[in-house]
Amino acid sequence: MRALWNVTTYKNGRAETWNEEIQSVMDEGQEREAVNLCPDFTYQTLEGFGGTLTEAAAYTWHQMGEKVRMEFLEACYGTDGLGYTLARMAIDSCDACLGNYSDMDQEGDEELKSFSIKRDETYILPFLKAAEKVKGERLSVMLSPWSPPPFMKTNREKNHGGKLLEKHYGLWADYLCRFVEEYRKNDVSVKRLSVQNEPDATQIWDSCRYDAEEEKRFLKDFLYPAMKRRELTEVELFIWDHNKERALERTLAVIDEETRSMVKGVAFHWYSGDHFEALDMIRERFPEKKLLFSEGCVEYSRFSSADQLSNARMYGHDIAGDLNHGACAFIDWNILLNSQGGPNHVNNFCDAPMMYDVETGRLEKKLSYTYIGHFSRYLLPGSVRIGMSRYTDEIDVTAFKRPDHKLAAVLMNRTERDMPVYLRLQGQLVKLTVPGDGIGTALLELE
Repeated sequence: MRALWNVTTYKNGRAETWNEEIQSVMDEGQEREAVNLCPDFTYQTLEGFGGTLTEAAAYTWHQMGEKVRMEFLEACYGTDGLGYTLARMAIDSCDACLGNYSDMDQEGDEELKSFSIKRDETYILPFLKAAEKVKGERLSVMLSPWSPPPFMKTNREKNHGGKLLEKHYGLWADYLCRFVEEYRKNDVSVKRLSVQNEPDATQIWDSCRYDAEEEKRFLKDFLYPAMKRRELTEVELFIWDHNKERALERTLAVIDEETRSMVKGVAFHWYSGDHFEALDMIRERFPEKKLLFSEGCVEYSRFSSADQLSNARMYGHDIAGDLNHGACAFIDWNILLNSQGGPNHVNNFCDAPMMYDVETGRLEKKLSYTYIGHFSRYLLPGSVRIGMSRYTDEIDVTAFKRPDHKLAAVLMNRTERDMPVYLRLQGQLVKLTVPGDGIGTALLELE
């Protein structure tokens, strides 16, 4: 058995990445420092990785010169890039936009005659098409709404929460379907739709609250019937789309025998902590439902932009944890931002794996970009998670069998000291060192 070991370490503010080829040796009873790989135990199939194509990201990309634009696209979608195949996109405005907007603001237009996605045609859709051109195929898109138009809401504005007025449940369902249809007319491969982004939060930006009963009623009596009328039921519906700590109780409240066939899965974010066990319980109760990570970022209101190692570890720990507890996909938040962490119409600035300095014309790859790549470059769509056990929780580990029958194991060291590892598989050992403040991916070719 041969292993290609791709490893990154971060010392004194600099990242260094190298490859080495390691030949296995016979396992003669190694007990300590082992990570066992168990390919006979299989779990969920991976659908892929991606980033969110917000208006902020698209606008920032349009500010680049042609050479830097291509450098960015190659870094995400090119042959040697992150290998992204998925994307999330907002229905109307979110905080990562140049301002609030809706695709139809005319109260009384029950037939949506004034509906238009012209705003998206300025920056967002050209950005998507450029990415797909480099990728050589269409991206699989998830759509999520942040807020209905102001006239449909109890607070009469896009921001600060509020609720969807009951009299507009039907109109909003038609609006969401119309958005899907318009995107498809523009040759966008819309595969997934969430009912509402962060329905349990009143944000200073675009937001709308649903309790569990309201989300269930809107889904069951309005959104799904509208999708059925418009022949859109092949679009997968996801509930919750919020933090993991309440994902289980929302799932239990929304999914019953009547709604079970309508809901494809549960989308979740990371902002309230790990709560990986919640994913286990959802999977136990609803084994057929997909678990999809749909958003996470390093918020400057809570974390430092300068601490690249901690920020990158946040990605590595959460990706490994989500995958090990059943997630089928991981979609990052803004795929690109400017050096300030915007633009953002309410100054909710945050980090992104790639950031562009408009004044200097410099595109920066953060350490989080490299950490994501240790997963997304090697864990290909169609890969199946396999069983594993590890000798210490100081190393985050996840492992998959790829469609090409190679095994890929990602190991992230959460300490400053080098950590020895014996990868054990089918009577063979591969001796590795995961460096302090480092991450590595072992690609194993079975003989």
